[in-house]
Amino acid sequence: MAQYQWTDSQGRRVFSDSPPPPDARNVQEQAFKTSAPAPQIPAANASAASAAAGAASAPSPAPGVDKALEEKKKQAEAAEAAKKKAEEQKIAAQRAENCRRALNNKATLEAGVPIKRMNAKGEVEYLNDTQRAAETKRTQDAVRENCN
Repeated sequence: MAQYQWTDSQGRRVFSDSPPPPDARNVQEQAFKTSAPAPQIPAANASAASAAAGAASAPSPAPGVDKALEEKKKQAEAAEAAKKKAEEQKIAAQRAENCRRALNNKATLEAGVPIKRMNAKGEVEYLNDTQRAAETKRTQDAVRENCN
């Protein structure tokens, strides 16, 4: 008995015990060997066994299939966890840098020294009291957001 796995024309992964169509991609075939014959059921228990067999919707997988699938699942979960951890570390590093910059800006604003910057025309201008207050509020918000 063989089990097939392939990707169909719509990109969906398909599992079947029938061979794939000719347009299938990434075809994998797994052959299963039965190591022991099916147990014989005494006549007295035959009706109960046939009722139980009819209740099962799918045949039980062959030995080894579950282990391979579980191993692939564990590997996928580990890769996803590593990717998530790397993303969290990247975000933490960005927040640390934003915090450092916000604290530097806050210290400069609190020092009371005149602050100059370039306007849209490329001319140097100094912050007036209203602009300084707005910049101080923006910097405090940045500190609150990134330095916790």
